[in-house]
Amino acid sequence: MPRPLTLHEDRLFPADAGARAIARRLHAEVKGLPIISPHGHTDPAWFAGDAPFPNATELLLAPDHYLYRMLYSQGVRLESLGVPSRSGPSGADPRKAWRTFAAHWKLFRGTPSSLWLTHVFVEVFGLDVALSPATADLYFDTINAKLATDAFRPRALFERFNIEALATTESPSDTLEHHRAIRASGWAGRVITAYRPDPVIDAEHEDFARAMERFATLSGEDVTTWRGYLEAHRVRRAAFKEAGATSTDHGHPTARTADLTAAEAEALFQVVVSGKATPEQAELFRAQMLTEMARMSLDDGLVMQLHPGSFRNHNAWLHARFGRDKGADIPTPTDYVRALKPLLDRYGNERDLSLIVFTLDESAYARELAPLAGHYPILKLGPAWWFHDSPEGMRRFREQTTETAGFYNTVGFNDDTRAFLSIPARHDVARRVDAGFLARLVVEHRLDEDDARDLLVDLTYNLPRQAYRLDHGQPGKPVPGAREHSP
Repeated sequence: MPRPLTLHEDRLFPADAGARAIARRLHAEVKGLPIISPHGHTDPAWFAGDAPFPNATELLLAPDHYLYRMLYSQGVRLESLGVPSRSGPSGADPRKAWRTFAAHWKLFRGTPSSLWLTHVFVEVFGLDVALSPATADLYFDTINAKLATDAFRPRALFERFNIEALATTESPSDTLEHHRAIRASGWAGRVITAYRPDPVIDAEHEDFARAMERFATLSGEDVTTWRGYLEAHRVRRAAFKEAGATSTDHGHPTARTADLTAAEAEALFQVVVSGKATPEQAELFRAQMLTEMARMSLDDGLVMQLHPGSFRNHNAWLHARFGRDKGADIPTPTDYVRALKPLLDRYGNERDLSLIVFTLDESAYARELAPLAGHYPILKLGPAWWFHDSPEGMRRFREQTTETAGFYNTVGFNDDTRAFLSIPARHDVARRVDAGFLARLVVEHRLDEDDARDLLVDLTYNLPRQAYRLDHGQPGKPVPGAREHSP
């Protein structure tokens, strides 16, 4: 007999009865607020074409490295899960792949993936029995049948999820055609882009040369010269703003920044474009470009995001066979105090610049990031990220940063996901965890419940809107605070 599947109404709330009651009241105030998703990796083509999602495997399993990295760690081949490789789409039968997933579902007990997917199964698809080998086909058929209906097309789900704004992430060599199609369609859903220049900044990126060629074509600039290269960034940033972008995003290996002289920067650039840069020169160029991006953000008002500290593609064999973003990125220790100093020396006291910093190194929360954000006007702390966007990770973030940075030097929650259907689940987890954290402060008489309620609304809705300038970042409209700035 299949076990029933339910979502407990008190999930993630404190065990203490008094705190749990307060958390319930606080959560009730924000449960229905619109979702602000200012940083993520969903595919804009979904919303441009509004075609039905194909099946459960291609929607929920094959794109989600949170899921298949766990399965891979237990010896399951990615080919059997429908994960595409460098040679093309997977030849795996979607139903067989789903059965393989169901047979290994126990691996996710107690994990964030289990929380998110259970929410999707119950709230989105109305399933009421637990996933298992015996129910795998029931799940597959039920999900597929619903995906074939108009109510489960991308735009209908976007509206059902109460998403107010959703940002995707594209590189400067992206044509942004899907964003243009969304805007031309007349659909009211706000799907915007974010400028991720890594492929044309990171000389160690395997696609660097090809990306630079596309960069030159799309910008119309000569990117073999330092002046032309910088101008190409300005041209593409303007195009991204026209497509709704309010932010940039930088996924560098470290948080290192640099402030070279113009002559030094130009000489370094020539080495980089020659294809002969050493690892140290490639790192220095990335560091210099963060400072250059800050300079440009002062001009055009785009908010900067820095996501450092991941050793990308650690599994060389997997990278060669399947490409990037296949679950083999590993966190590394990350320095911020010294690494950010060149940029902060130049721009740290600007009131019109905003830099949101994330980390995979939790040891930096209390020691470095909270003190930095609690002082410099340009710095804000991004939420618990990637390996740490779990209930425990979110609590650790609040516990270690609040005493020095407070709440208002943070930016609320963003889901940072490719898994579209998990977005409401991830935001629900964040809202519940924050409700529980604030309830504890109320019980300890460190915070009034009315203040806690107002604060939770800010953390859920107001702070992300403000931090990402979504109030005034509409396409074609100037961003308040943008101004002329001479180098």
